[in-house]
Amino acid sequence: MRDNGRVTSATRQHETAAETLPPRLIATDLDGTLLRDDKSVSPRTVAALAAAEEAGIEVFFVTGRPARWMDVVSDHVHGHGLAICGNGAAVVDLHGGPGAHRFVKVRELARGNALDAVRLLREAAPGTVYAVEQTYGFYQEPAYPKLHMEIPDSLAPAEELLSADHRAAGEPVLKVLAYHPQLDPDAFLTLARLAIGERANVTRSSPSALLEISGPGVSKASTLALCCAERGISHEEVVAFGDMPNDVEMLTWAGRSYAMGNAHPDVIAAASGQTVANNEDGVAVVIERLVAERLRPRG
Repeated sequence: MRDNGRVTSATRQHETAAETLPPRLIATDLDGTLLRDDKSVSPRTVAALAAAEEAGIEVFFVTGRPARWMDVVSDHVHGHGLAICGNGAAVVDLHGGPGAHRFVKVRELARGNALDAVRLLREAAPGTVYAVEQTYGFYQEPAYPKLHMEIPDSLAPAEELLSADHRAAGEPVLKVLAYHPQLDPDAFLTLARLAIGERANVTRSSPSALLEISGPGVSKASTLALCCAERGISHEEVVAFGDMPNDVEMLTWAGRSYAMGNAHPDVIAAASGQTVANNEDGVAVVIERLVAERLRPRG
């Protein structure tokens, strides 16, 4: 095992009850967290993930990415094969490989709620443009920028894309994406949360003014909690990693949590500890220490 490197405690000064329990599950974000900036998984991180699984610690990838973007980590899902995608909107079995994933759980955004969110945000932030992420399709307004390097399945106003008459109306909506070309990202997030209220959950993971709108109560944390409950794992037995506002609830919920060295200030405030940046393998640094502690003889 490598040396643990610069791992600091951001908010906890004393050992908590959660830190005395052996971890049973690691929940990690991908972009800006597990992945390096070039979207690769470093050899050190690959080795750390394998060591965690071998030591009996499950690893869950918990991401804002859609299932079709999970190829980058599909080789590292180990026995369970599951990942939480779309900020908690879906639990996906990746065993089938690229293009053959299976949705195990879907927590959709009702079209009525989505339409309300679009209407209210259009009023509060004129100039906002939208895209709609569904289980298998991606649809966008003509003015929505090419942020995702993919060809949309259709182009139309959001109201049409979300209507009961749209050709994909039978397919669950996972989230609505809202982009503003001029607003500050954090200011846009605050504005949207005030405008939309409890009709949907609003967060962001991009450095640009791009918001992600999910069903009420749907977040990485709430879906992770459901998956842990099914396994008899308490939140005190979970170690979580993240870097952006869409990780805050998960980091707050987990018994132990680490903000990356490159994390947003809100994430640093929410986490119980801090590790080094994603390009320095900050997740691997902590996992190596956790595995070493788990394997250390007691007595």
